[in-house]
Amino acid sequence: MKLGANLVYQGAGELARAAEELGYDVVLAPEGYRSDAASVLGLIAGLTRRIGLASGVMQIPARPPGLAALTAATLDALSGGRFRLGLGVSNPDVADGWYGARFDQPLARTREYVEIVRRAVAGGPVEYQGRHYRLPASGPGGGAPLHVLTELPRPRIPVYLAAVGPKNLRLAGEIADGWIGVFTSPEAVAKAVTEIRAGRERSGRDMAGFDVLPSLPTAVADDVSTAADALRAHYVYMLGIGDPERNFYCAMARQMGFEREVTLLRERLAAGDRVGAGAAVPEEFIDRTALVGPVERLAERMVAYQEAGVTTLGIMVSAAATSTEGRLDLLQQAARALARSGVGE
Repeated sequence: MKLGANLVYQGAGELARAAEELGYDVVLAPEGYRSDAASVLGLIAGLTRRIGLASGVMQIPARPPGLAALTAATLDALSGGRFRLGLGVSNPDVADGWYGARFDQPLARTREYVEIVRRAVAGGPVEYQGRHYRLPASGPGGGAPLHVLTELPRPRIPVYLAAVGPKNLRLAGEIADGWIGVFTSPEAVAKAVTEIRAGRERSGRDMAGFDVLPSLPTAVADDVSTAADALRAHYVYMLGIGDPERNFYCAMARQMGFEREVTLLRERLAAGDRVGAGAAVPEEFIDRTALVGPVERLAERMVAYQEAGVTTLGIMVSAAATSTEGRLDLLQQAARALARSGVGE
């Protein structure tokens, strides 16, 4: 099992260089309220030489597939063939509120989107008449066909999909090269891998070469409770996005048995009590879906994730630390934990 580092735009270059020196396999740039992925990765591409770069993830509603293909091709060319295109449908509230995009039939949209991106990156002119995407929109023969002319260092760019439910996971296995997960326990990873494998089998392939990459909030402290407390604000942020009935993270918490706590958290958020909302996040939920505690305990948890089928474990350096120095320390501590675990050998 290898390590990945989930970065933020603050200090991204310094953090990426440190991750490269520490032997991390890949750095991931998220896309959300604070930054887009492509800008951060463009910076990192020019400051590193070996480490892989991934969007973790570019939001499908944010850009048409033609632009996603052009962005992926540019980043792959700038980095010398180190880019991995992570894609996700985001959630209904962000798709509507931010991008004015529809969210219906996300699986079918994702399938068409990935097909167009792959065909465009391959270099030929692309005309596509799908149910959700039509290129040209006016029909065959109208407009200029999508044609990416970037000179690529390799013929194929890996595509990763963020996915939660069984159908999404099977789709990832069928059409993608990797899966990006969040808020997930070793037990949940094992179930996800079962669905991914079913998708791989549907496309006539096994799990060889498929990257299972969950990203975990990480906090190091002498005891679990102190480490978990450092992550409470992050969990409130993620569980507080949009409508609670459509929030994927709320749904995951409910499925793990924390429905009452999710309701209480959302009630306190609605009342403007973020501290109280943080207190409502069960420590057990944090412990099961994050890396928390001393380095020795992180090492034990890494073994459990590797045994569940993880091939790359993402370390979220911004969930607990608020400074570049603190994030650098987290990168170092996680690397120490991997070395102690033995699963990276």
